[in-house]
Amino acid sequence: MSSEEMNDRQLEEAIESLCRSKAEEFRLVGYEHVTSKDIWNCVSVKYEKEGIPPLYMLVNDILSLKVMTFMNFMTISAYKGSTFD
Repeated sequence: MSSEEMNDRQLEEAIESLCRSKAEEFRLVGYEHVTSKDIWNCVSVKYEKEGIPPLYMLVNDILSLKVMTFMNFMTISAYKGSTFD
């Protein structure tokens, strides 16, 4: 394995870090109770049928997540029932 390749644990930690950063960004604009798990659930829901995308697409989805998209997801999730279990 080359030094550029990441093992599964490193990849999981990197994605978790991105989700934490995005959650912090949302908290800075007034959404105080957003967690990294909320961010992950919002981003990953579109891949339930398709499977996990290439890493660059997943990273882009996390980084480009907008507050309005997130809030719509949370509203729909609350209406349909919890998807966070």
